Amino acid sequence: MNNEANSQLRDLYAAWSTLDAKHQPNYPAPEELEAVVDYLRTMPPLVFAGEADKLTSLMARASQGEAFVLQGGDCAETFETATADRIRSKIRTILQMAVVLTYGASVPVIKLGRMAGQYAKPRSNATEVRDGIALPSYMGDAVNGFEFTPESRTPDPRRLIEMYQRSATTLNLIRAFTAGGFADLSKVHEWNLGFASNPAYKRYNQLAGEIDKAMKFMEAAGANSESLRTVDFYSSHEALLLNYEHAMTRVDSRTGNLYNTGAHFLWIGERTRGINDAHVEMLSRIHNPIGVKLGPNVSADEVKALIDKINPEGKAGRLTLITRMGAQTITEQLPPIIEAVQRDGRPITWITDPMHGNTISASNGYKTRRMSDVVKEISEFFTVHSEMGSCPGGVHIELTGDDVTEVLGGAEEIFEDTLSTRYETLVDPRLNHQQSLETAFLVSEILRETS
Repeated sequence: MNNEANSQLRDLYAAWSTLDAKHQPNYPAPEELEAVVDYLRTMPPLVFAGEADKLTSLMARASQGEAFVLQGGDCAETFETATADRIRSKIRTILQMAVVLTYGASVPVIKLGRMAGQYAKPRSNATEVRDGIALPSYMGDAVNGFEFTPESRTPDPRRLIEMYQRSATTLNLIRAFTAGGFADLSKVHEWNLGFASNPAYKRYNQLAGEIDKAMKFMEAAGANSESLRTVDFYSSHEALLLNYEHAMTRVDSRTGNLYNTGAHFLWIGERTRGINDAHVEMLSRIHNPIGVKLGPNVSADEVKALIDKINPEGKAGRLTLITRMGAQTITEQLPPIIEAVQRDGRPITWITDPMHGNTISASNGYKTRRMSDVVKEISEFFTVHSEMGSCPGGVHIELTGDDVTEVLGGAEEIFEDTLSTRYETLVDPRLNHQQSLETAFLVSEILRETS
């Protein structure tokens, strides 16, 4: 690394490290953290600047209605579940959803996994109390363990190294699956093997039959394309752990610009989007496409300030606003934010997160969501944008490829007393495979109606 690159990274660190950094682990041995960060800085990049630039161009298309973003994956990845089978099932679910959207609504879909780095989560309370014993809250496998013991819950910086390693192997598998034949559209039926009873699966199989016919026609007409055999699949995660994100930030040798090489797309959470805080400062200085989560209490002035800070030049695709308003409040809270962006005039890609504003506690204590609320927020998101002449650009879904029982409702309805059957998440509840497909069909219908 040359002196100029070192200087840029030092300037970046000086810019964010003096500001308020919320939701950071309290490591008992700072010198160990420093050693880990120094080690990570020597590791190869996980993604490349050119890939991030390509995604920025695609996000720009989504801001104009020329493409649609499907962002999905686990609430929080875990080291234990970063296996080939689990990763394949998530990719399969996202590919199936993308096929439903693409074929049903005739729109190119940008596939953005909430994968290969989503190992940390902010928590409402820094400590958890059980039977009078207070320990640090579980912040994701990148920080500490889920087991409620002092040894497990003490933040350990060495976990950042495993986060890097797991992210690298996940990205390798994603690239192998999506470029090695797994994403071949001629195999859309195979993606659904073993799933036959749910109405969403039956509907998917019907759609897959239509795709088969279209593929055979194209082949007979000599119009078969390699683009039908492989897909571009991008990675994303919340940029929460600032020391890790700084370690993964590098200077691009082509342009001299800073890029985060830990993911193609990074987002700033609702709890860390303070305009004068460290997270916004750091991500405003890197050239990846950036997202910001916006809850129901965000103000128009805050949104304007975020645009000024993160995308002052108004580059299309640079900034994505991910709204998480809640099904009951989105029609009241979203319009003034859209109005503020329209007055500003700089391009924004709009995505709805219908998950985080709709979390509830079931009567039996399980943290859950209602499928009906998820569906309602998505529908209202499209309605509000349509009424205001704005462009809805995508959806952000917490999902898994497994048949878990974490979200209430769906065609094969999950009830409160069946949540415990396969409740596997360690943090937030996720749509299971069939609920994800149901959601894709809903979005496809809305896109078709509004196109």
